[in-house]
Amino acid sequence: MGVLSGYRIVEFAGIGPAPMAAMLLSDMGAEVLRIDRMQESHLGIPMEHRYDLLCRGRRSVSIDLKHREGREATLKLIARSHALIEGFRPGVMERLDLGPEVCLGRNPRLVYGRVTGWGQDGPLARAAGHDIDYIALTGTLHGIGDGEGPPVPPLNLIGDFGGGGVYLALGLVAGMLEARTSGKGQVIDAAMVDGAASQMTFVYGLRAAGQWTDRRAANTLDGGAPNYRAYQTKDGKYIAIGPVEPKFWAELLRRIGAEEEDLHRLEDRSRWPRMCARLAEIFRTRTREEWRRLLEGSDVCFAPVLDMGEAPEHPHNRERQTFVEVEGVVQPAPAPRFSRTPSRIQHPPAKPGEHTRDALKDWGFSETELDRLQREGVIGQQGGRK
Repeated sequence: MGVLSGYRIVEFAGIGPAPMAAMLLSDMGAEVLRIDRMQESHLGIPMEHRYDLLCRGRRSVSIDLKHREGREATLKLIARSHALIEGFRPGVMERLDLGPEVCLGRNPRLVYGRVTGWGQDGPLARAAGHDIDYIALTGTLHGIGDGEGPPVPPLNLIGDFGGGGVYLALGLVAGMLEARTSGKGQVIDAAMVDGAASQMTFVYGLRAAGQWTDRRAANTLDGGAPNYRAYQTKDGKYIAIGPVEPKFWAELLRRIGAEEEDLHRLEDRSRWPRMCARLAEIFRTRTREEWRRLLEGSDVCFAPVLDMGEAPEHPHNRERQTFVEVEGVVQPAPAPRFSRTPSRIQHPPAKPGEHTRDALKDWGFSETELDRLQREGVIGQQGGRK
């Protein structure tokens, strides 16, 4: 029984942050019902459904939202939900007659979660965009990358998943908690641009204090400092070090045999290029595995830079079961961890419409209603019973 067991959430199928938020809430025990399109389609990158891991843990129903009976069936689900997740452009849900006013009218306690790139209002609200654009507008992208080259996108972690999915999930949980005492729902406007900016709070503080420059790879945490960066090893692989504290830096120098060298004055940034070059020389003298045996588990703040094939096999990740295998697919396990109400992956990703009849029946639809809705083309079922 996960920490959110007993909560029911309706999710409108989408890509990126919306399914990320739904996955997190499902892993924590919520019953999330995903409403998919009538025609099976790939909303994101084409792949087999079992690899679409952001869709794990939820049952899927196919409903024609443009059909009057489809909207009514959807509102019936919403009336029995604690929360709703949608990730369309502003105005789409309103055009479907499923906007906040309509849904809250049907269920006044509903927490209506909306996630977009630019937010529900503002000059860019209705423009297309992706993660790289949202983090570009917040100063985030500018600070990532080699000082000599262009900014480097940090995958789509900061905007899509961190700034969008995680912030939406947090907002939904907070909204559902508040609704328990007030008896009133509300709308959560989770914009990826807002979430990306929020994640930069610490760095903006450093900049205001004169501790951060807008030049890339010239700061303490962006790869400019010799004690916070990745270094190549003898075998062409990489290691990461991060001994920011003086005592940890001193320990690193001692362990690599450089305590007698002129590498201690980290406060003098003019010396950083020379110090980085010297450490690069040292780290190229041994393989990644040799450095791992020497430094891993000590206070030098060390880790080997692993690829995604290697990461699940690392002893630390294996012991903590940071990665799990579900029906032959290796994937990250639910996080964070709860001592009394552990999270779990409820089941593998579903095909769109795979559970239409069973799920709708569990949510209060009669067999007679389901027969009629299916006969009229309002709902669909992929595989199994037609």
